[in-house]
Amino acid sequence: MLDRLENLTLFSVLESSAEHFAEKPALSLIDTHPMTYAELRAQVQQLSLFLYDQGIIHGDRVALLSENKPNWVIAYLAIVTMGAVAVPILPDFHASEVQHILRHSRSKAIFISERLYDKLEEGHFDDLDIFLIDDFSVVPSQISKDRLSDMIKSGEIELTKIKQAALKLSGRIPSKVQEQDLASIIYTSGTTGHSKGVMLTHKNIVFDAIATLDIQTVTSTDRLLSILPLSHTYENTIGMMIPLICGAAIYYIEKPPTARVLIPAMEKIKPTMMLTVPLIIEKIFKTRILPQLTKNKLMRSLYRLPPMRKQLHRLAGKKLYKLFGGHLHFFGIGGASLSPEVERFLREANFPYAIGYGLTETSPLIAGTSPDKTRFRSTGPALPKIELKIVPQNAGQKDGEIWVRGENVMKGYFKDPERTQEVITSDGWLKTGDLGELDKDGYLYIKGRLKNMLLGPSGENIYPEQIESVLNESDHVLESLVFQQEGRLVARIHLNYERLDEEFHINKLSDAQYEKKIRELLDSIRQQTNERLSTFSRLQRMIEQPEPFEKTPTQKIKRYLYIN
Repeated sequence: MLDRLENLTLFSVLESSAEHFAEKPALSLIDTHPMTYAELRAQVQQLSLFLYDQGIIHGDRVALLSENKPNWVIAYLAIVTMGAVAVPILPDFHASEVQHILRHSRSKAIFISERLYDKLEEGHFDDLDIFLIDDFSVVPSQISKDRLSDMIKSGEIELTKIKQAALKLSGRIPSKVQEQDLASIIYTSGTTGHSKGVMLTHKNIVFDAIATLDIQTVTSTDRLLSILPLSHTYENTIGMMIPLICGAAIYYIEKPPTARVLIPAMEKIKPTMMLTVPLIIEKIFKTRILPQLTKNKLMRSLYRLPPMRKQLHRLAGKKLYKLFGGHLHFFGIGGASLSPEVERFLREANFPYAIGYGLTETSPLIAGTSPDKTRFRSTGPALPKIELKIVPQNAGQKDGEIWVRGENVMKGYFKDPERTQEVITSDGWLKTGDLGELDKDGYLYIKGRLKNMLLGPSGENIYPEQIESVLNESDHVLESLVFQQEGRLVARIHLNYERLDEEFHINKLSDAQYEKKIRELLDSIRQQTNERLSTFSRLQRMIEQPEPFEKTPTQKIKRYLYIN
């Protein structure tokens, strides 16, 4: 792979792929004709020239706020290949957070979809150039979303088409992109509530993509169905850059990836690769697969027997594989911890899953394997040419904080040298804030977040995530969150209300009957969970969480909202 790249820049990636895979399909919506790699390069060059004509130069920040679509990729590549810096913004960010990012990054322009345009309103960005990503048109000034929609529908004002304007321009942009140039600033939405601007260089991103290809092969015959936000580094590097490096085709869905939208899309595209987060596959298992495997007393009895459970899992796995289009060879799971129960199902079903571990700060992947080399509950070993070590909190411990060093480690946090120095040592080690353990073969096992770790009555280390994984194995639990309150271990539980209604007809109960039934159920779940935990990790109180927990874009619970 390296031999056909002039250097580790995104400019080099685009040039190389356009040369080697010119007529291969590159990007497409589900129901449109794919754009080839040659067409992709031509559109990127046109858009770069237009941005340059608008006054965007090397090092300027240009934001992206949109749902996934081919034009997102075109805009991103146009920004970074001209030497400017992309600032991808997660579509789920609140308007106030979007406006903070635009100001903090000092973005000179933004590509935004019409649907998300209202997040700019009341922001008063008089000096911000605004481009609609839907059709690459220029908004003449910051106006209301209603006014913009009216103008587009009525044709009252003819918006300047970027493509048309770019065609009138010629020549090349006088800016040579270097490996150490900043490619993007990605603002994270973490579980602690503090957004940080992670600075990733061209080399960070391309190095991590190529290192990932050392553990999982991707070819120009692959088809990837993209369902995670492109503005997150997980999808950005692994779901976008890797397929583009290898000449694969990427397909995007215009609507949210609900089952009703996904199933016909998978049937049509027949993807060979997909990336997802645990919550998606966990929800499919809990609400669709498990109820069928335990739908009556006989089935529940058979399911408790390991040989029968494995047989049932294999049969269910064949149906799931067919549902996903029947051609998958890689189903990547990352962004959060996968429940043991669901991983056991995937293993016994022979489903081609693989779990990876990484951070926005590491571009993102640190550790992972191909589906044929997975080990239960492990993320796999460190990628080639990436160093990983465990730093124990106390002498003699096997587990400790995960530190990583390599060319994938970020340049730092934007305009925040103090926080950068807190996490990156003088000799280049990044402190991840995650707790883990390595086995004799170098396979990594994640224990949880260092900040989440609790102390037991005699100083024992308690990992809330491990207790939550036991709780979530209950058929009646969809999500849980464990924390300490006045020295006692407490769990908030979001129940599987669909299952409860089938079993207890809870919608027909009086308020008093409902409260009694829920109290009894929570106490039963607590007792069953405690039987599987060490004495110092046992739960003393359960709280019903009626609504789903609020989550980050990678579907991790925003813990800070619930534990105080």
